[in-house]
Amino acid sequence: MRRWRIPLILLLVTACSSDRTGPGDAPDVPADLFSTSLNGAVALTWPDNAFTSDPDNFQSYRIYSTSYNIDVPQNADPCASSWRLEGTTVAPEFLVGAMVNGISRCFSVTAVNPDGAESGRSRTVFDTPRPDSRNQVVYAIQVKPDSSGFRFWDDDGDNVVEGGELGRVRDGTSLDVDFYVDRDGADRLFLTPSRPGTGVEFYSLDPISDLTSIDDAPCLTATNGCTRYSTAPIEAAPGIGYVFEMEAGDTFLRYGSVRVTHVGTTFLILDWAFQTDPGNPELLVGRRTGTR
Repeated sequence: MRRWRIPLILLLVTACSSDRTGPGDAPDVPADLFSTSLNGAVALTWPDNAFTSDPDNFQSYRIYSTSYNIDVPQNADPCASSWRLEGTTVAPEFLVGAMVNGISRCFSVTAVNPDGAESGRSRTVFDTPRPDSRNQVVYAIQVKPDSSGFRFWDDDGDNVVEGGELGRVRDGTSLDVDFYVDRDGADRLFLTPSRPGTGVEFYSLDPISDLTSIDDAPCLTATNGCTRYSTAPIEAAPGIGYVFEMEAGDTFLRYGSVRVTHVGTTFLILDWAFQTDPGNPELLVGRRTGTR
């Protein structure tokens, strides 16, 4: 009897020690959260510390939102307690779309491990989308082709620049866009000229403080006048300014400028300007009708 009991007890102990059905330790809480106001949307970004601290214990981020009430008493939380899931992502960035301009919402982010254990929420931020010609989101063509191309001016045929023809995000696979956003194997994003007659150059190799810092399209010195801009892709970097040179079916060149404000792995955010005067290299901020 004694010889049979010992193996049985050992077997039970072994079985209990191998029970790992729990979710384990949750990933680190996202260290911060930032937002960018867009037209009908809000872009969220945060540090990737939940992944970098322990890649094997990370699966995805969850993005939550709730309503915001500006009329709450002083020192009270303006964010409601009923949070809803906006979506999940493996990248430390997320675009909350289909929002109503002028209506604020609160946002927070958590991290989840492969077993479903969820971290606490990041700090809460609130943001309010508003119409503007700045803060335009353009996706990488590998992620969302139908929103990966950009056209500075898409004329309806009357050769008159109108608000509704400016700053159009289009399908990047079409040759009808001035450029599309491409992504390489290292997750770097590039502005790639597409439409025939379109080229791009750096305005400066140093970051600029604002889109308005791009005052003139640079002239690339040649024997006679200026050479045409390059049609090769150019890497997108935050704070850097770019100038596009475009044809419009007549004898005049058109110029547009871009300042990139955010570069992620799935999309970038940019400010843009377009000179409506044919052939004029002075760049003015392009604005849509009725946005201010």
